[in-house]
Formats: sequence, structure tokens, C-alpha cells
Amino acid sequence: MSIPARQARIGEVLREEGLDALVVTDLVNIRYLSGFVGSNGVLVVTPASRVLLTDSRYTAAARTMVEDTEVVIAGRDLMDRLAEVVPQGRVGIEAEHVTVARRDRFAGRLSGAELVPTAGLVEGLRVVKEEAELEAIRAATRIADAALSRLVEEGFAGRTEAATAWALEGWMREMGAEGASFDIIVAGGAHGALPHAVPRAEAIPADTLVVVDMGARHAGYASDCTRTLATGTLPAALEEAYAVCLEAQRAALAACRAGVLTKDLDSVARGIIADAGLGDHFGHGLGHGVGLDIHERPWLRQEGGEVLQTGMVVTIEPGIYLEGVGGVRIEDLAIVTDDGCEVLTRVPTDLTTTSI
Repeated sequence: MSIPARQARIGEVLREEGLDALVVTDLVNIRYLSGFVGSNGVLVVTPASRVLLTDSRYTAAARTMVEDTEVVIAGRDLMDRLAEVVPQGRVGIEAEHVTVARRDRFAGRLSGAELVPTAGLVEGLRVVKEEAELEAIRAATRIADAALSRLVEEGFAGRTEAATAWALEGWMREMGAEGASFDIIVAGGAHGALPHAVPRAEAIPADTLVVVDMGARHAGYASDCTRTLATGTLPAALEEAYAVCLEAQRAALAACRAGVLTKDLDSVARGIIADAGLGDHFGHGLGHGVGLDIHERPWLRQEGGEVLQTGMVVTIEPGIYLEGVGGVRIEDLAIVTDDGCEVLTRVPTDLTTTSI
């Protein structure tokens, strides 16, 4: 879909929901529907029109960026002109992106409208990717793969966790990335037992596992990959955890296809880990969608009831975390297809030992 096609589709959604307008405040959703990239914007969408409110910093840029959208330059808080562009009637607001205080301000400025909380109207369009979006994600993945492959080849070279994370981001930028798609995780030894560990100014230890979770951003779209590297001879517990996690990850990839329930895919990996007696050490979901946001629908977890569709982009990332010992997570990014999935990440998943 082009941006005009997306706008036509959101117009259909508004008619289905009985809304006269939607006030879009999430900047990612604004970008998706209009092309605007900036730090301050509100998009007012009706079934037949789009108006972007922004401030004077974006006077020229906004008109260059947006498609089929009127641009109105308002005050810095964008409330000065809001009532001029929002029609009367039932007006949706993005409940997941609007604070109580901002909702009250909307109500004060739009006294003639009925404000209707909405959830996921734009995100529902974003969940299945267009070919141009898939190409951007493929490009982001290739950049991250190249940086991670360089790390595997060079080893940690005496770097700390934090310095390794900085090096990875720098390499990705040199390779054409807009930046990292999230704060890179590098966690060695027992620190790797924290799923969202923050890299420390501490050297990578020998004879353990190091979790490296990273991604690049290209043309606004994110990638996501995790590899767990060995730095020598492993304790038996970590060697076993890696083997079990890899078996679970490969089984989930093999089961990933359109028509599968997200919770059932989670169960494929979770069952293997549980059968190995390590079920209590896998606490998070199997994965999540990736696109303009690094975490978005669909959610691959035990309570997830969504059905996978062709064109969704998801991570497959089981993990096993042994407190006080270490952790392992193996993650690939994949495009769901009719009969399987296209695995984008190319860095091998076999246990790899690298130098420190």
C-alpha cells in the first residue's frame, strides 16, 4: 500500500467504527499514515481528509514529507488550531498514546465533539507489512548481520560490555544504518541471566556465554537479532542450556507459518524447554512483531490469541536464564509466509566460540 492507500484504508476503518474523525497523536502512526517524520505533530484523519498540525520548525520539511495531507502550522503545543481542523461528531483519540492530562485538554478544546477512546486502529493496519516495508526490514537486518559477523570474527578484543555495544552501533552506522533500533544488550557470564541487562563497564569474562541482542534501523524500520557467544570452555549447565534453547528456537522457526495461533507457536518452544526441566527459566514470550516500532503486534506469548498472517514480521527468541550462572537467548527475525517463514537473520546459530 502507498500512503494514499493507507489513508483510504483508515477512512474505511473510521466508517466501520462509526467515527467522524480520529486524532492521531502517536508519532509512529502519524509517519505511517502521512509520511511526516518529526518530534511534534498531530494528525486529524476523517474518512475523506487528513490535516497535519505541527510547529514552525517543520514548516518547509512537513510539506515536502507528507502525501495527500494538508499541513497547518500551529503553536508549539499544537492546541491553538486544533478546534479549527477537528469536525463535530464522534472523534476517536488513541487511548494508548494519550495521557489523562492531554485527554482533558482535548475535551476543553473540542467541547462540541464526543471523544471516543480507541485502541489499535492504525496499529491494526501496520501489522501486515507491504513489500516496501519488508525491503526496508531486510536492509536493516543485513546491516545488523554484518556488524554482528564482524564481532564474531574479531572477538571482544578486550572490550567491556559497554564498549562492545558502542562498537556495534558505530559499525552499523558506518554501514548505512540510521542508528541502533534499540539500546544494544551485551551481557557476559551471570549478567546474561538478566533478559534486559544493561551493558556494564566490565570486561567480558572467559569460559562463559555472552548474550548480544542488537538491531539496526533503516528507512525508519527496525531489525532485531540475538546471538549468544561462548568465550571458551563452558560449564555443563550453560552448554546444556544452549543446546536446549537452540532446539526450541529451530522447532519454533519450523512451525512458523500463516494460520498458526501465536500462543501455539510459543508453546512449541516452551514445551521443549519445559521437557528439559528448564521451563522455570524461560519467563518471557517467544517473540513479537517488528516494523516501525521495535516491539509491535503480533505478540508471540502464552496468552496470545492472534493468528499469524502472511506478511507479518516476527522474532523467534526463546531464552533460558540461570540466575548466578548465565543466560542464553537465540533470536532470528522472520517474515511469515503461506507455507513457512523467510528467515532474515543470516548469522549462524550453532554455538560459536570467539576470543576475548
